[in-house]
Amino acid sequence: MDERRKMLLQLDELEQEMRKLEIRYDQYFSGIEKREPMKQRDALARRIRQLTSRHVVQTDVRFRLQGLATRFHTYTNYWDRILRLMDEGKFERGTGRIPPPAPPRASQPETTSDPTERVYRELVSAYEQTGSGRIPTREQVQALLERQKEKIRQKFGDREIDFIVVTDGGKPKLKVRAKKAT
Repeated sequence: MDERRKMLLQLDELEQEMRKLEIRYDQYFSGIEKREPMKQRDALARRIRQLTSRHVVQTDVRFRLQGLATRFHTYTNYWDRILRLMDEGKFERGTGRIPPPAPPRASQPETTSDPTERVYRELVSAYEQTGSGRIPTREQVQALLERQKEKIRQKFGDREIDFIVVTDGGKPKLKVRAKKAT
């Protein structure tokens, strides 16, 4: 019975150390700690290896030891994954978030002469940035411009016009402006 109590005390200490190490890693990933707690991690791994290499007769003690060892290995896999993401620049330290992927950049300037296409792309970009509402389809934007064509002609006459996308009250809106004479 004395051996069992010693083993249970060691498992209690091991569990406490694992909790402390988990907190240290959380602090490291959040930016509070400046250095990764590698020494504590190595010491805990060594201790778990020593305990798992021993022959434990009691089933409940052996089950608890295996559970702690499994939990430690799960944590190490998680910590290694976050460290790899930090090395790759895909993890923001201090926020604890993985930033969204950067939007693809157009490598060539726009070559389309269709103003509807340009307006549609700007509108979609504005909707994505604000995250407000459902993004209209290309056909919906084209139909809107066709319906407004007569009103635009009455207001601006034969002058050249330009469509711009503005964000008003957190919602993207389409505005029409007369181009300046050059």
